[in-house]
Amino acid sequence: MNGGLSPRRSAHRAPLLTFFGTTPNIGTTVTAFAAACRVAQYSGLSVGYLDLNLKSAKLHRFVGVDRPTATLDALRPELRTGTLTPDKLARSMYVSGAVPGLHMLFGNLLRDQAEFYAMEEIEHLLEAAEAAFDIVIADAGAYWDNAAILCALRRADRRLMATTGALSHFQEDGQRWVKQLSALYGIGIHDYEAIVIHQPWGKGGFQVKEICKEMGVALLGEMALSQPMLSQLDRGTLDEWMMRSEQGKEAMKEPAQRMIAAYGLKRPAKLVVQPWYKKLLTHRGGVSS
Repeated sequence: MNGGLSPRRSAHRAPLLTFFGTTPNIGTTVTAFAAACRVAQYSGLSVGYLDLNLKSAKLHRFVGVDRPTATLDALRPELRTGTLTPDKLARSMYVSGAVPGLHMLFGNLLRDQAEFYAMEEIEHLLEAAEAAFDIVIADAGAYWDNAAILCALRRADRRLMATTGALSHFQEDGQRWVKQLSALYGIGIHDYEAIVIHQPWGKGGFQVKEICKEMGVALLGEMALSQPMLSQLDRGTLDEWMMRSEQGKEAMKEPAQRMIAAYGLKRPAKLVVQPWYKKLLTHRGGVSS
């Protein structure tokens, strides 16, 4: 649902799914990460997860890497010179033992440099990621005054807006940021899909249908936060919880499966060779015909 706004790309480029929040601190990163876990789990393919929160990157702590060796800001020299290769990017990403196939680029830790990232740098990063992985998921945060979110939204094949049932989130912030500002960059409101986040203290607020009608967007799915889930953030075990707890396994399951189906993201089944055929090949000296 990109409205034809994404730049032309060759057939081998991976689809880019960009998550962003109408409002800071509502659970956008947890939602995007849950989707990445489910896509990696159910597709069996490689998923490149980019933490593009230039001002509040926390994913590394959520998965227990307090002192990451490679982060987005460490790649600035290559981004500035346009020399970041897909292989270099892949080697700079963290792979969790709990989520096979999920490769994570931790975000910018130099917050005072957030506004100095150029559109060309982020574009180069996304190009490298699309060439390195089968699918790319970008968590662009909720702050609109930087190149990362603007570039990731303009280039995206799918734009996933996280919001809540609070009127100040989906109406006030949604109107000011999504409807007004994104239109300046050629992105219409119908180019977005909503993911409604339910807070652990109860749904409250407005109903999902009312939210989508007010915003003028289609609903992709819902994400229920819980106290057990949020407790994993401080423990640094979010990835393990997403894959091993019963509640974690359900997080973003349906939306992820819909995206997998939409893009045909499924590892080809291995050809099972029957024993009788192996014997036939042996008699023929390994020649099938």
